[in-house]
Amino acid sequence: MDTSTIRFLLNGEPVEVSGVAPTTSLLTWLRTQRNLTGTKEGCGEGDCGACTVVVGELAANDEALRLSSVNACIQFVPALDGKAVFTVEYLRQQAGGELHPVQQSMVTCHGSQCGFCTPGFVMSLWNLYNDCTASNSRPGDLRIRSELTGNLCRCTGYRPIVEAGQQMFDLPELTLDRDGLRDQLRALRRDDTLDYAHANAHFIAPRRLEALAELRSRHPDATLLAGCTDIGLWVNKQFREVGDLIYIGQVAELREIRQDGKILRIGAGVTLTDAFSALTQTYPELGELWERFASPPVRNAGTLGGNIANGSPIGDSMPALIALGTRVVLHSVRGTRSMPLEALYLDYMKKDLAADEIVEALEVPLNIPTQCFRTYKLSKRFDSDISAVCAAFSIRLSDGVISMPRIAFGGMAATPKRASRTEAAIDGRRWDEATLALALAALDADYAPLSDMRASAAYRRRTAANLLRRFYLETRPEGALAPEQTRVFAAFDTLTTTP
Repeated sequence: MDTSTIRFLLNGEPVEVSGVAPTTSLLTWLRTQRNLTGTKEGCGEGDCGACTVVVGELAANDEALRLSSVNACIQFVPALDGKAVFTVEYLRQQAGGELHPVQQSMVTCHGSQCGFCTPGFVMSLWNLYNDCTASNSRPGDLRIRSELTGNLCRCTGYRPIVEAGQQMFDLPELTLDRDGLRDQLRALRRDDTLDYAHANAHFIAPRRLEALAELRSRHPDATLLAGCTDIGLWVNKQFREVGDLIYIGQVAELREIRQDGKILRIGAGVTLTDAFSALTQTYPELGELWERFASPPVRNAGTLGGNIANGSPIGDSMPALIALGTRVVLHSVRGTRSMPLEALYLDYMKKDLAADEIVEALEVPLNIPTQCFRTYKLSKRFDSDISAVCAAFSIRLSDGVISMPRIAFGGMAATPKRASRTEAAIDGRRWDEATLALALAALDADYAPLSDMRASAAYRRRTAANLLRRFYLETRPEGALAPEQTRVFAAFDTLTTTP
């Protein structure tokens, strides 16, 4: 193992870090150790975006360069080893002491008021700016709004901020030296496991799957860390001691997406952004769920495997994946086994996962020509909010007759759960009003939801039934409604910021 210091690029310059706890957040380190106070602390849980920075890293093949906005408040410093971190201070450095086009556009369009959250907005826009200048493209208002969903302050209103996102492309172009950055990152690359230790706590980052399995076997009580979008909150909000950390983010095999015949295999370390990008190519019906799953900085850091392994009953990915017939692959030094995803969840936060096992991958069947698939999310806020109810429906429809129904809900039980009675009620029947009535009656018996701060049990029952009816209206053999006819937000999709 390599037990040297943590090494990464900070605003284009190599730095080495030691003497900090493995759970030290990037935000804390930037402000207290480097005096880079443009990165602000707001919520401390990845919601407000005041701490947004941009992280660059090489893809699993060590060739492609990826730049991503992330929340510095929930990124542990050792997880940045081998990567590049850019803060808002870098932009004037890049512009030779002048304002960067992103900053200048915010000034010109009056996109800032008190200024506390402005650096976070600027970094989200800078990430978008780099992506569009590299691809010689220009974003529309919808993409700009999407990129800013993790920046929640709106004291100036939406219009001037979105206008700034457009106007920054009208100024003289200032491109990032991507080739130079790629070469710097190659020079930082480790060939062996990093074992960083401080005050008897270890942060261990293996690079191969078998090394990870061996570590898990020897340290079953260590905390597995992926994107830190959940564990970061354990530390920041619950003040939990997480002990030794085994970081999966450098394991090459877990970062792969590949198609094996009629199966899409997604490694457990693949980010939510990349996982949904791959899934929506086959299942475009997942597009809205992708957009509404947290925010870009969270999706850029969090992993699909982490969402699955966490096992929250309100995890948004599970109902859709269960409805699609996904299998989860588990790995240990004893070998590999797989099971239907729904079988992984035994009870509230209890999983069929041995102490020495890790989630290796998800295997998603590819689209079937007769398949009708939809997924819907209900929450108090459109963007970046926790579900009250998340529903997913899949049926195969031939000559109006249903076969192989798979229906799953999140937020309706202690685990993400299939609606087995409802599936049995509709299997083999014509998809019509009579079958819908049977399905609605069965659905009421499938779940016994609880009331909590997100929704009452009565609300969950009623809206679950309404979502089943919506699925019927969109997929019935005669007179099916287009999604824009049933989706309440469709009217806003074409809105622009121009008067």
